[in-house]
Amino acid sequence: MAEAGQAESEQEIETKIEETRQRFKSEYVGESQDKYDSRDVERLFKDDALVEGYLTWRQFVVEDTLKMIDESLQWRKEFTLNDLTESSIPRWMFESGAVFLHGYDKEGNKLFWFKVKLHIKDAKMILDKKRYVAFWLERYAKREPGMPLTVVFDMSESGLSNIDMDFVKYIINCFKVYYPKFLSKMIMYEMPWIMNAAWKIVKTWLGPEAISKLKFVNKSEIQTYVGPEHLPPHMGGTDQFKYSYPPLPDDDFQSPICENGPIVNFSEDGLKSEDLDRGEPGRLRGARKPTTTFKGTLLDISPSEELRFGAKESEKRCLIVLNNVTKNQVAFKVRTTAPEKYRVKPSNSSCEPGASVEIVVSLHGGYQASPQDRFLVMAAEMESSAGASVSELAQFWKEVSKAKVMEHRLRCHLLESPKPILSNWSGSPSVTMSGEHQDLQSTLMRVLATNSRLEQKLDACVWTQKVLVLMVSFLLALTSYSLWTS
Repeated sequence: MAEAGQAESEQEIETKIEETRQRFKSEYVGESQDKYDSRDVERLFKDDALVEGYLTWRQFVVEDTLKMIDESLQWRKEFTLNDLTESSIPRWMFESGAVFLHGYDKEGNKLFWFKVKLHIKDAKMILDKKRYVAFWLERYAKREPGMPLTVVFDMSESGLSNIDMDFVKYIINCFKVYYPKFLSKMIMYEMPWIMNAAWKIVKTWLGPEAISKLKFVNKSEIQTYVGPEHLPPHMGGTDQFKYSYPPLPDDDFQSPICENGPIVNFSEDGLKSEDLDRGEPGRLRGARKPTTTFKGTLLDISPSEELRFGAKESEKRCLIVLNNVTKNQVAFKVRTTAPEKYRVKPSNSSCEPGASVEIVVSLHGGYQASPQDRFLVMAAEMESSAGASVSELAQFWKEVSKAKVMEHRLRCHLLESPKPILSNWSGSPSVTMSGEHQDLQSTLMRVLATNSRLEQKLDACVWTQKVLVLMVSFLLALTSYSLWTS
């Protein structure tokens, strides 16, 4: 029998979702049509994942879930979340760089940064500050639906004057009530000891589930959760990112080096660079054909979710296949969170009506793919008179409305490397090994030789110890005999 407040099966979850919707409609929406934004209510009745998120956060207790949804939807209407735009926020807040999205933790979750030293408590600004945080959260929710965030409170050089308890409580509420299941973890970096009392109060607001997500770290500990490539230098990282405004950081997606940068050498497959430009069949050699497809409004994109990279040379190249499903020419470009790692050909071009384009994504040099790496495929319809030259495409992307741009994200998946089978320790010439396996064999042989020497020394020590024990025993016996005879 299922425990109270827990949904065990998929059928039970579906039943809870339907019950929640029906009760919300009869007990809350029926009270007043103006209480919520109708767009939020409509989404609640269409998006199963949204309702399930509320239920999960409230241990599938429908009564508690309904109260949470009520509070959340009222907040969304109060802050006009569906109509909140960049122009709705005072410009100086964006310029301050106190809050922004950038980088990923080791689990692939987006990092939501709070530079605490840039926050000054001021009752006159509290509403704007709350709207500012809501803007970033809503922006991310639309771009990466269902993907959790890791919040980083960077408390370097901060003090009591930077702590606004009302604002902190609001941020916690955002993840407790307004965006359920969004919080992966909350990292508190270099919290000054003078703030310990303040954070004891904060813990009382969190609840047991959220307290487990709190991570207090210093410079030597933060890399447990975030790799150095996504940490600024003052945290011991190598990320040289500098926040500036305008424009807003585009969630770190940058154009990969391609047409104007070095192209990965395909000579190992007998492929010349001019073959890539002609789009000949040779360009596909070594690149795996995707097997899944995302059906988009402008383009069908294969694969649908992830590019799969491995350690072998044959696994360092992937294909993205774009199919134009419109009656017009479609411009596209591919951007990535790690432009230094990947080469993309073509990364910025166009596709004729009904045609398809195959894009080769390759790891450059000695780089390895990471689960935190992301790719963004952007597409927009072009007028029939529009040209497709490099300069014309550049101008097109400057002028096209964001509302007309289709976006699709792809993540990276790492293929598991097969475990090496070590045999023929005698070094038989009939066995041909790669340089890596030879190095591994040499290392293991040295370890075995060292181990053998240690065993010999240990045996010698044990023998010496036995001799010493016998000598000491003999001396003790002799001394006792001498004492007894005297």
